[in-house]
Amino acid sequence: MSKTEIPSIRFHGFDDAWEQRKVSELFRVTRGYVLAATQTETTKTDEKPYPVYSSQTKDKGLMGYYKDYLYEDAITWTTDGANAGTVNYRAGKFYCTNVCGVLLSNEVKANQMIAEALDSVAKGYVSYVGNPKLMNNVMADIVIQIPTQAEEREQLSSFFAKLDNLITLHQRKFEKLTNVKKSMLKKMFPQNGSSYPEIRFKGFTDPWEQRKAIDIADYSKGNGYSKGDLTDAGTPIILYGRLYTKYQFAISEVDTFAVPRNGAVYSQGNEVIVPASGETAEDIARASAVEKSGVLLGGDLNILRPFDFINPLFLALAISNGEPQKELAKKAQGKSVVHIHNTDIQEVTIAYPSRTEQDRIVSVFCQLDHLITLHQRELEKLQSIKKALLEKMFV
Repeated sequence: MSKTEIPSIRFHGFDDAWEQRKVSELFRVTRGYVLAATQTETTKTDEKPYPVYSSQTKDKGLMGYYKDYLYEDAITWTTDGANAGTVNYRAGKFYCTNVCGVLLSNEVKANQMIAEALDSVAKGYVSYVGNPKLMNNVMADIVIQIPTQAEEREQLSSFFAKLDNLITLHQRKFEKLTNVKKSMLKKMFPQNGSSYPEIRFKGFTDPWEQRKAIDIADYSKGNGYSKGDLTDAGTPIILYGRLYTKYQFAISEVDTFAVPRNGAVYSQGNEVIVPASGETAEDIARASAVEKSGVLLGGDLNILRPFDFINPLFLALAISNGEPQKELAKKAQGKSVVHIHNTDIQEVTIAYPSRTEQDRIVSVFCQLDHLITLHQRELEKLQSIKKALLEKMFV
């Protein structure tokens, strides 16, 4: 009995070796049918109560709801496109489109456990000649290891289904808060050249002022440094790429480091930084405020030091949204890589209220970002736990 046939963590009472089985020995392999998205509803209704699954990643492939169903309690996988090889268990009655392969219970019952086992290996069988594909005949020949006892398979399935439900709960909370933030940004900042936002705090009625960005801040540039200069410890540093992948509009903690050198540029606290390079015009038109002093500011960063009547966090929000964001995106130049210069930022029109109202607005979005970050961290933690458990509870 080899070690590879027994998982390192098991439920009490199970000690048999797992067995290798071919998918075609366990299931009847079939496929979904063509269905236009226009025939579905975005929400469940009495007339269209059955979920429809397709190839997209959002909501685990949920495309909408339909009046008929094709299958019940089965495993699906994406056969075509960028997500080919993604496997999911579908509980209850459902419809799936022609880009979904389907495994129907035969010798064994389809469940979450077997879907997880397949999902961990299926992408290795995807053909990337032209459009990525994982066709029925290839799926049928995949060999996986499963428990010999149905009871162990069901216990594993139940356990990971509950964990997935918890992950989905935090994912939905995260998405809901993110959407609330987007909505509030539109309502709390003037739109279409107006001097008044749709929503304001009680007691504020004056029109917002409008000035060119050159009149509300001093400008400079970061200096040097690239990913190759990062070290495990040293002085905190912000590189422009992290504005896309890590930071929100307020940067209070920095988790990358470098060794200082001559000519280095340090934050004094409350700078606003805008990336000078990016992949698209929409991505590059964003800003973050650096709240701490003593942080190295790398090259390809435009640095703004707002005057006293402008809250730096407010300015970061203003640049990243609405009319200023659109105006700045139009100024981005380049093809494979686009660039924004301080002179481009200086020409953007910024609308702003009194400093007191700015501070109130910033407080709202700081609280929202705090909640978003909490759910994001919890989501990432749960996903890491699931990954670790899959490695230990599966062969």
